[in-house]
Amino acid sequence: MSRTITWRRKAAGLTAGVAVAALALTACSSGGGSDGGGETTGPVSQADIDEAMKTPTKLTFWTWVPDIEKEVTLFEEAYPAIDVEVVNVGQGADHYQKLRSALKAGEGAPDVAQIEFQHLSSFALGDNLLDLTPYMPADVGDDYVPWVWEQVKSTDGDRVWGVPQDSGPMGLLYREDLLSQHGIQVPTTWDAFAQAATDLHAADPNLYLTNLPGNDMGQFTALLWQAGARPFGWDGKETVTIDLSSDEATQVAQYWGDLIEADAVSVDPDFTDAWYQGLANGKYASWVAAAWGPVFLQGTAANTSGLWRASTIPQWEEGQDVSANWGGSSDAVLASTKNPIAASQLALWINHDKASTMTMATEQFLFPTTTEVLEDPQFADEKSEFYGGQEVNKLFAEVSSTVEPDFGWLPFMDYAYSAGEETVGKAIADKTDLVEAMQAWQDKLTTYAEQQGFTVAD
Repeated sequence: MSRTITWRRKAAGLTAGVAVAALALTACSSGGGSDGGGETTGPVSQADIDEAMKTPTKLTFWTWVPDIEKEVTLFEEAYPAIDVEVVNVGQGADHYQKLRSALKAGEGAPDVAQIEFQHLSSFALGDNLLDLTPYMPADVGDDYVPWVWEQVKSTDGDRVWGVPQDSGPMGLLYREDLLSQHGIQVPTTWDAFAQAATDLHAADPNLYLTNLPGNDMGQFTALLWQAGARPFGWDGKETVTIDLSSDEATQVAQYWGDLIEADAVSVDPDFTDAWYQGLANGKYASWVAAAWGPVFLQGTAANTSGLWRASTIPQWEEGQDVSANWGGSSDAVLASTKNPIAASQLALWINHDKASTMTMATEQFLFPTTTEVLEDPQFADEKSEFYGGQEVNKLFAEVSSTVEPDFGWLPFMDYAYSAGEETVGKAIADKTDLVEAMQAWQDKLTTYAEQQGFTVAD
């Protein structure tokens, strides 16, 4: 599990040079259509699908999910004529860099590849993804959480670039014993969270309510999302939106900047040995985490079993119930595949079939994207000893319904996250002005976008 989670939040670690090369690739291959991907064809008949699935076919599937052979075996049992080779080409930047290199070379690309939500647009820009719409039932999107399905659709909503595999709606994991010891209630608003952070660290200088890492733009972007900021956008053609100075974005930056300046939260880089130790030894009394966090934490801080609880993420206004997403991925079919029907059915089947999706949820602990699994008692009613018998899955399933769907991405999120770490991340680590750092992030992205030939919307 830790391999998957570490990769999931580290996916943006491509260098600027790799990002430039990626956009050069897309410029060479783009057909000029909205969101790339060429023209959408009409629906493929069920008879054609049935025939293709009975035809001996070999597919290659690039994915970083541990033990996904379990789901692939189920697929092969359902379709004995299809032989799937599962390949893990690496994690983090390695996966995307090798995928782009294969596409640029015109050979060696897989039929199906795992791609995170925020990176789908960069591949769609270059006509590298197959529009899955003709290969799936027209109403299949109704089986997924609405905001999740929006993440795999084109900007114009007419195309589907991937089948959702897992997601990361945000909540709060906290140490019930540490909060109780200091008489602190679980904060339900960000104002209460700030007060609790101040009081807790004043009572025990070795204890922080939480940690804000400077090396994680995925978590920070989720905080922007939850606050109502919409920093990124793309019209599917030549125009991008970059808005890191909105009132909502500034509110988030000012809020966390004030807490950092007051030494009320720590700023340790996350997913490092020191951070793991902080979770295990009680340095942090909470973690603003995604739905994949509860299982991850069990492996990281096993010695604290029974002490943690889960709650919803604090709100900016009392009475609100709004979350956001951190992480999540899809399986996409490359436009270069010679077997589009079989490849599309593989991507759909392993992320839609009940046996497959339930296995992912209960054995590999990927947080589900289908409402069928989220509502199934086998998943939702599971009581976690680590969380004092709490039904954590049910809580996060309910949280998933509160994620606002209108959050977009740039077609160069690898560079966007890298630039964010160089500006906002550095300001967090150095404890300097986050609002100024947000403007620096905005300037970097604007310059880069224009250099790549995009128009930046006013």
